Amino acid sequence: MEEKSKYSAEELKEFETLINEKLVVAKQELATYRNALTRKDDEGTDSTTGTYVSLDDGSDTAEKESLNELASRQSKYIKNLENALARIHNGTYGICAKTGKLISKERLKAVPHTTQSIEAKMTQYD
Repeated sequence: MEEKSKYSAEELKEFETLINEKLVVAKQELATYRNALTRKDDEGTDSTTGTYVSLDDGSDTAEKESLNELASRQSKYIKNLENALARIHNGTYGICAKTGKLISKERLKAVPHTTQSIEAKMTQYD
């Protein structure tokens, strides 16, 4: 039996649906992080703490840094998902960038934005 070199249009549609679902969730999470960041800056009239400096100022800064990091990672994840959609549309989705072989369906379902097969990924760490 000949080894497949591309996924069928039907399989690509399945991956496209999966990626679009993940994009919706990822964009909602990014919006949540950004809203939390802007709310931290804008206490408005809800704040009853006054203007004194508290011991929590350090934890606020750490929380803000953490939210920035999460938002940054989420933005990168969204970009990777969008790139995967572009690969679906240009016919290169599911093909390992290192080996040129088809990436397993199981791997693509777990990490739909990947550009490498497990074999290629493992050789990075040898």
